[in-house]
Amino acid sequence: MEIELKLALDTRHAARLKRHPLLAEAKPRRRHLHSVYFDTPEFDLMRRCLAFRLRRVGYHWVQTLKAESRAVGALSSRPEWEMAVAGSEPDFAVLPDEALARLADIDLARLAPVFVTDFRRATWDLEIGESVVELALDSGEIQAGDGRMPISEVEVELKSGHAQDLFDLADILLQAVPLRVEPRSKAERGYLLCEAVVPEPVRVVRPSIFPARPAGEAWAAVGAAALAQVVANVPGFLEHPEDIEYLHQLRIALRRLRGFIGLGRSLDIARPAWSQTLGEVMRGLNAARDWDVFQHETLPSVEDALSGSPLGEEFLDSLRRSARRARHEAQERVASPVFTRLVLDIGARLQDIPPTPSETAPWATDLLDERWKKLRKLCRKPSELGPGGRHEARIAAKKLRYAADALAGLYGKRGKDFIKRLAELQDCLGRANDAYIATRLLEDLRGSSLAFAYDAGRISGVMSERIAHHGNLSDVVWRRMARARPFWR
Repeated sequence: MEIELKLALDTRHAARLKRHPLLAEAKPRRRHLHSVYFDTPEFDLMRRCLAFRLRRVGYHWVQTLKAESRAVGALSSRPEWEMAVAGSEPDFAVLPDEALARLADIDLARLAPVFVTDFRRATWDLEIGESVVELALDSGEIQAGDGRMPISEVEVELKSGHAQDLFDLADILLQAVPLRVEPRSKAERGYLLCEAVVPEPVRVVRPSIFPARPAGEAWAAVGAAALAQVVANVPGFLEHPEDIEYLHQLRIALRRLRGFIGLGRSLDIARPAWSQTLGEVMRGLNAARDWDVFQHETLPSVEDALSGSPLGEEFLDSLRRSARRARHEAQERVASPVFTRLVLDIGARLQDIPPTPSETAPWATDLLDERWKKLRKLCRKPSELGPGGRHEARIAAKKLRYAADALAGLYGKRGKDFIKRLAELQDCLGRANDAYIATRLLEDLRGSSLAFAYDAGRISGVMSERIAHHGNLSDVVWRRMARARPFWR
């Protein structure tokens, strides 16, 4: 079982990493690694989350089958079978039965090269705490047809000892060089390059939780699922910022992490030291998401209210500039060492599952009961809710929603209708807030002409009407929610 941390490194910082005092004490091994990855024309191995390669090491070839697994933060662990072979062609006869079972029903005769990785690796053996760790610095490229994708990354693999020491080493390195989150293996990026898959935002990662297991295990699983969703959306947000869904799903996952902290309080688990950084990161991404919503959702929705008179280019240009600036700042934040350290800190915390006296099922029932009871109390007279009451109700609905999403797996499909109605309630409570944010963003736009002022005034008027219209929680929406049967009972 391979356990490793993998982080991306800008090539201009590679020399600084090599000069780090930790590495200066160890002599590196240097190799040129040329690997050919095989699959069927239909990419059957990829669809089973398998990667099969032949790697030339000096004058020899090494055959490897890896079962890809979900990265939790920057940490991944996956089964791996590796053995020397006589030539540069696959030899399935040398694979153990456990590995061959993964390849059952695949026509191995149809395997052919699909992409190549070619890079230079410098490797250091280090003693960190009570562990022996191999640190590898890889620099090169992935090749598929005429396509090329650079490789510049640090891999820290646990040879013996404790996974926590991998995080300690990564934190030491992060203090010297700016490392970035990179959850994708070389194989995953190779398949992207040869267009075997189309990149898309990761919308949900379900935690693996079981009713009779300790509640602390369920708590850790919820955090691991949220963190996996965070890191899965990082490459897409940095590489495809024009797809606004990456940022949206990244922020949802960060909110799930904040909800994970709240779940911990119900188990008397102390608030983690990194919770403040999590809040700062979330606030740093808010502006980019606000502009995305304004540009792609709010603005199109008010076109009918503008009397058929289109918005002027000065107004639209100012809007686009503000959105680009906010998006760029958000990208810088996600690519920063602060964000990387946050991911590492959360991943390290998840290695230490706290002992808890209660089992998962009764803990989940009590927690959901408490949050449902609070929401019902706040919405007892929905049409009479003022701005403060609506805000409290929206927060309570959001907390119940994240807890319900995280724990619904305990109850099969029973939670589907309840969560759907809860989402409808959240939307209803959030519409006035969206309109308020739009009016605030209008104040940040810059323009000097009368046409610009006219356009801004027209949109502001529509938003003011919406704030008034959506100011009260719909009795119909609340009654539908109130009639929903708690799925955990």
